[in-house]
Amino acid sequence: MTSQTAFIEALSPWPEEFGLGRMHMLLAELGEPQRSYPSIHVVGTNGKSTATRRSAAFLRREGLSVGAYTSPHVSGWSERIQVDGADADFEAAVERVRSASERAGATQFETLTAAALAEFAAAGVDVAVVEGGLGGRLDATNVLDAGIVALTNVSLDHTDVLGDTREEIAREKLAVVVPGAKVVLGEPGWEPFAREREAGAVVLAEDVGRAAAEQFLGRELGGDVEVSLPGRLDFSGDDVFAGAHNPAGVEWLVARLARDDYVVCAAILADKDAPAMLGLLARAGSRFVATQTETERTLRADELAQLAREFFSDVESVPDATKALDHARQLAGAGGAVLVTGSLYLLRDLFGRLEPVR
Repeated sequence: MTSQTAFIEALSPWPEEFGLGRMHMLLAELGEPQRSYPSIHVVGTNGKSTATRRSAAFLRREGLSVGAYTSPHVSGWSERIQVDGADADFEAAVERVRSASERAGATQFETLTAAALAEFAAAGVDVAVVEGGLGGRLDATNVLDAGIVALTNVSLDHTDVLGDTREEIAREKLAVVVPGAKVVLGEPGWEPFAREREAGAVVLAEDVGRAAAEQFLGRELGGDVEVSLPGRLDFSGDDVFAGAHNPAGVEWLVARLARDDYVVCAAILADKDAPAMLGLLARAGSRFVATQTETERTLRADELAQLAREFFSDVESVPDATKALDHARQLAGAGGAVLVTGSLYLLRDLFGRLEPVR
């Protein structure tokens, strides 16, 4: 493990109290790098990383130099910060902000966000497409004053922080909108909330990533772009590897599966609505292998298995994720298929085993 990676991994992923004070202190010391370029800010519950990468790819196709910041990662930390479609030098990006981060007492996500914003300034990008983290109003990325904000969708997630209703959560996410900004919505119901923020224009679009790029350029875009995000919808033969960390994400995934007889291998975080997710995953197959991730937030495999028995006829608990995948493949046998899903942290833990093909 390199020194900067070790530094990042040693930082707390969660603040003791949410707020933007540390972030503003950190960026001020770095010379306000986020003011060096215009930004597109992507918020929402699901699909943010895909929308971010798609928007960046469209803009890059049109000849612009583009920075893209996404989270979480699956293949490695450097996956989060890209310049012109390639991973940035993660070590250099973190080293650039480390001293200021330590003085500000910044969290892991705050430090990573600052590293991305400073990297984009150093690279001289024409535009940055930045994925928000948790919510929006108090998220570390809410320092951009972005001219374009894209809201992919809103589902009940992180209700302990963001609110108990979709309306409350939508307001938290759209709090990143500054007066006059153009807002792209993947769902029509949130237009009144965007208007409350004095949005300069509101656009409804199924393809939020494309629409955000079009709003930045001021014109429509033809054709399409290819983007690759590890662990979002990867295939290895008939097996599927796709993170889906809440019920809405699972519903989206199940609707796109080619069969309904998978052996489902999953891990779910303890703060998620596991019963709702399991009920939806049961549409993909009747056999379930419960496992867990290498994070403190994980639901233990035995607890997950107990919940899963209400929805699956055959349930087993294998806490070690690698062994769980091997066991699921044994159960599937020749001609069968495995669906690995749930927390993206599970996909991260297993990534070296996936060998995805497209």
